[in-house]
Amino acid sequence: MRHREGAWTIGRLAKTVGVTVETIRFYQRRGLVREPPRPPGGIRHYTPEDGARVRFIKSAQRLGFSLDEIRHLLRLDEGMQCDAAAKLAAQHLDGVRMRLQDLRRIETTLEILVEQCGQGKEKVACPLIMSLYGDKNYK
Repeated sequence: MRHREGAWTIGRLAKTVGVTVETIRFYQRRGLVREPPRPPGGIRHYTPEDGARVRFIKSAQRLGFSLDEIRHLLRLDEGMQCDAAAKLAAQHLDGVRMRLQDLRRIETTLEILVEQCGQGKEKVACPLIMSLYGDKNYK
C-alpha cells in the first residue's frame, strides 16, 4: 500500500517523532493531539503538523511543564498570545526555582549526614538512619 505524501500512520508518526504509539494515544485521550477521522474501512492518517505538535509536547515536558500547562500553551499558540504564554512560563520558572532551593537544602542536609556517618564509631547509631526516624538529637 502506498502512502499519500504527507500522510502518516500512527506507527510512522510515532517512529518519526521518537515516541511510542501508546504515547500518541495517551496524548489523544488527554486532548493534546487530534485523532483524525478513520475513513470507512481505512486507516487514520496523520500529518507532519501532528508530528510537530507531539514534538512540542515532548519539548515542553523536558522543561518540566505539566500536561495541563502544555494544553494551555497549545491553546495560546493557536491564538498567538505571547504575553499569556510568557506569564505561564514565568510562573513555571518560579516553581522551578523553588524546587531548586528545596534540592539545595536536601543536598546540604545529605552532605552533613553522610559526613556524620563517616565519623561514626562502632556500635553507634547511624546519623542518617536516625535522622530519617526523626531523632531530634541529630542535626
